[in-house]
This record gives sequence, C-alpha cells and structure tokens, in this order.
Amino acid sequence: MEFLLTTHQSTAPHDAPPQLERQLSNRHIQLIAIGGAIGTGLFMGSGKTISAAGPSVIFVYMIIGFMLFFVMRAMGELLLSNLHYKSFSDFAADLLGPWAGFFTGWTYWFCWVITGIADVIAIAAYTRVLWPGLPLWIPGLITIGILLVLNLTTVKAFGETEFWFALIKIIAIVALIIVGLFMIFGGFRSDAGPATFTNLWSHGGFFPNEFMGFVAGFQIAVFAFVGIELVGTTAAEAKDPEKNLPKAINSIPIRVLLFYVGALIILMSVIPWTQFAAGHSPFIAMFSLAGLGAAATIVNLVVLTSAMSSANSGIYSTSRMVYGLAQEGDAPQRFSKLSSRKVPSNALFLSCILLLSGVALMYVGEDIGKAFEMVTTVAAVCFVFVWSMILASYLAFRRRRPHLHNSSKFKMPGGIPMVWVVFAFFAFVLWALTTQPDTLKALLVTPLWFLILGVVWSLIRKRPSHLARYAAFQDDLESERAKSAELLGKQTAAGK
Repeated sequence: MEFLLTTHQSTAPHDAPPQLERQLSNRHIQLIAIGGAIGTGLFMGSGKTISAAGPSVIFVYMIIGFMLFFVMRAMGELLLSNLHYKSFSDFAADLLGPWAGFFTGWTYWFCWVITGIADVIAIAAYTRVLWPGLPLWIPGLITIGILLVLNLTTVKAFGETEFWFALIKIIAIVALIIVGLFMIFGGFRSDAGPATFTNLWSHGGFFPNEFMGFVAGFQIAVFAFVGIELVGTTAAEAKDPEKNLPKAINSIPIRVLLFYVGALIILMSVIPWTQFAAGHSPFIAMFSLAGLGAAATIVNLVVLTSAMSSANSGIYSTSRMVYGLAQEGDAPQRFSKLSSRKVPSNALFLSCILLLSGVALMYVGEDIGKAFEMVTTVAAVCFVFVWSMILASYLAFRRRRPHLHNSSKFKMPGGIPMVWVVFAFFAFVLWALTTQPDTLKALLVTPLWFLILGVVWSLIRKRPSHLARYAAFQDDLESERAKSAELLGKQTAAGK
C-alpha cells in the first residue's frame, strides 16, 4: 500500500533534495528519552505539587507515568509500522486525514514554543538566585544563542548535548536520593523534626488535603511529564529505530519510579511535606536544610541545566515538526529546506525568535512564578491534545490496518480498551485544571489556539496540493475497506 508519506520521495536520487540523516545512536536516544521524562516541572514545580497534594503526590506521579506509558507504546507501534513516518504528525495525517497532521503538528510545535518560554522564565528565575543583580533578559538571550549555535551544526551535536544535559539531571537526582538515605538512616534532625520515612504519613496521612488536594496535584505534575513523547520526533534521525525506540519506550516505568517517585519519597521523608511551598525547589530546600550550602548552589546549576535541556529539546522538536509540516504543504516551503549539514536551519531560526517572547513575558508582570504557571498550564492542555491524537491514530490503525497490528513485534499492551482508559484519565486531568482559578484561566485561553488553527486550515485545505492529498487519503481508505471486507469474507468462508 502506498502511504501518503511516500509521495515526497523522489525516484531520481541525483535530483533528490537533502534528507534528515540517522545520526542519533542508542545512547543518544536513551538519554533523550530520559531527559524528556525528567522535565523542569520536577525541579521547579514539585514544590507547589507537594504543598497542594501532600504525600499523595507520589501516587499522582505514578498514575500519570502509568497512563503515559501506554501513549508511548501506542506511538511506538505506529512509528515502527512504517519507517517512513518522521513523527506522530505523519501517522496522524496518514491514519486520520490531512487535517489531523496539520492540527497535531502545529499544536505540538506550539506546545514546545510555550514550554521553551517557560524554560526561559525558569532559567531567569534561577539565575537571579545565583546572581541577584543580573538583568533577567541576559540569561534568556545567552541561552537561546547557545542552543541555536549547537542545533545549527548537526543532529549529532544536538544528541550529544542532550546526552550530557540528561546525564547531569540523572546524577543530581541519584545524588539527592543517596544523600537523603544517609540523612534518614544517619539520624539527621532539623528544626522541622527528624528525617524519617514516617514523615510520609505522620503529618495528616497520605491524603492530608483530602480528595481535592489530591486532584490539585495533577495540575502542575502533568507539565513535569511534557517531553516524554520527544523520542517520537527522533524517529527519522535514529539509528536502528526498530531496536532503539522500543528500548527507550520500555524504560519509562523504571524512570518514573526512580526519578519521580524515588526522589519525592526521599524529599518528603527528610523534610515534612508541610515545609514545602510553591515557587521554591524542594531539591534546594533539602540540601540547604542539611547545611550543604555549596550543594544547594550546585543544585541551582543543575536546575538551570534541566531548563537548558528542555529548551534544547524544544528547539530541536519544533524545528523538525515545522520541517515536516512544510514538506506536507502545511507550512511555508522555506521551512522545508535543509542546510548543508542536513539541519532545518530556517525552522530553527523561527523557533528561537519565538522563544525571545519569554524574555518579554518576564517584564509583563512582577511575579515570575505566576508567568511560569500560566504558560505551563497552556502547554499541559496542548500536550494532552497531542497525546490524545496519538491514541486516536492508534484506534484508526487498529481499524484500518489490522494485518500490520497482527504482525507487529511491539504491540501496545491492553490494546483498544486501554486507549479508552487513558482517554478517561485525560478528561479527569482537564477537569482538575478547572478546580483552581489560576489554571482555569489558562484553560479557558487555550481554545483560542485551536480556533486560529481551524481558520488557517479552512483556508489552506482548498489549495490544489491539499485537495490532492485528501483525495489520496480517501482512495487509501476505500482500498483498505475493500481489502478488509475481502479478508473477512475469506475468513467467514474458511470458518464454514
């Protein structure tokens, strides 16, 4: 069967334009996946999550990680069913229709632009802690400039940068867990009391703020997981994707248990959850309480690295998404061009220019925390949409191409029933965002983005190239229906 993606491949190699190259090795893919799972939200946002939900935040992170594992498995099965797919916007367009590729691709681009803005805000906030007199715009500009230069070289340079960024985050969390265990078993005592595992339930139990406090924990915790799907945007540039993508996806549960649940258990055992507050990093609080002033400064630098890592991922993913959209005619053609180093440089410049708005946003209001909260809520809602489109594509895949599912070596556990369980969870998350005034405001603003996309799509869908794509999609759909009917008839006849 001819997929929509294959229409972009030239039959004359000497006339073919430059293509993305598979330069990302297994260690790059593994660390990119880990870096995506450990977001800035864990370092900067977990203080608010703990103060809202108490120890039940442990279950919040476990539930979110559990649900998103199935999203990643669905994405993995789809990407490996056709190695011509460059990302999930490609299989959305192929399985749901051109409109789905347009909405998924541009929304994912918007997600990472918003996330990048949040990262610029986070970098400025933590730089102010280290250098109080430094103007906020300086670290923002320096960060964007450094990441632009790194991404303009080769995709391998991005992979190498992200490898080391992710490794620093891993070392920081492992160090926190080890130091915390020493404090717990070494009889450490602070003004708040002894460091002991009983702190998890001796200050009002696991659900001190009852059910609504538990619900509030999901608001900022969801943002901590944005980027977990980043490994899906590396599909076109990954070496041996059939081996490396499943490895990266299957390690998600271990990452969640160690880096989120493990770290939070240690934090709330050393310091009672009642001592944490929004806008303050629990990681820094724990080291400071132990009298490790230098370690607290190091953690500040690690948080900066985490934000740099997230911004780096954002610049990479948005540039690749715009590149793919331009190839499909859903973005200006100038963004479909690659540099001599096989990098979408025009798309990279677009992403970096838009990230500069994060610098401006910091001067709109005095409270950096409020600005961070607003953009992270908008990003979380948009990421939920993207994750939902991955699942919707999976449902279409199961309906339209059962033979590919049957032959798949990387099937999604739970299949179709599990998709609906995750959809129900996403509905719960959206409801949770309505329970607080600040997140409700951001939630109500988000539909404006989809309204803008709808208007743009209604205009470009009438172009000849888009009409041709839609006709090809309908032809494929009819062909698959006919083949399914024929196969069903043969099975029925064999059964008789």
